[in-house]
Amino acid sequence: MARLNVNPTRMEMTRLKKLHKTATRGHKLLKDKLDELMKQFLEIVKENKRLREEAEEALEKAYKSFVIARAVMSEEYMGEALMMPKQSVSVDVSQRNVMSVNVPVFDFKTEGKEKEIYPYGLAFTSGELDSATEAFSFAMEPLLKLAESEKSAQLMAQEIEKTRRRVNALENVMIPNYEETIKYISMKLEENDRASTTRLMKVKDMIAKKAIEERRKQNEGSEQSSAV
Repeated sequence: MARLNVNPTRMEMTRLKKLHKTATRGHKLLKDKLDELMKQFLEIVKENKRLREEAEEALEKAYKSFVIARAVMSEEYMGEALMMPKQSVSVDVSQRNVMSVNVPVFDFKTEGKEKEIYPYGLAFTSGELDSATEAFSFAMEPLLKLAESEKSAQLMAQEIEKTRRRVNALENVMIPNYEETIKYISMKLEENDRASTTRLMKVKDMIAKKAIEERRKQNEGSEQSSAV
């Protein structure tokens, strides 16, 4: 904790109390935000794990089938078979707001005839190539969803770290500094009040002594006049 370099006045203490109240309220709001961000982040991580397993399973199947297809087909004929795809994929990218974080949303669309995923005739190709093509097609959507989930997790992690730094700064620096400074100003004001009270009492004693002295002189003058 470090005391702020301010003048110990009542006006300054009032200002610091308002700042302390605002900082305390902001700390609570940021703490609630951090808790909700962590909750959303854990849900995204859980979904990320599921999508990764699904995509890896589809890709593993696709690569195994493709390796076998390359072994039974010539490289030249396979290249010709895959040269002219009948489907294309488009992705529309938008955003959604999650706790003030704009995370991406990928909208996956397949253009072309829905069932024509094979860009070749089935009569002169290997069945393993058909399996590989089908597996790659099925892997496309979970891969895009995985990319969306991982980017969302990255952005959420950055926001969590930024929010945590703000919470720590308020909790460990700003709020304690305000409290220490307010305590210091309060002690200074009390000390000044006690000093003012002491000075006032001394002035009253001096006035009282002076008044008593004047009355004594007046009484002595009256007695001398009576004696004459």
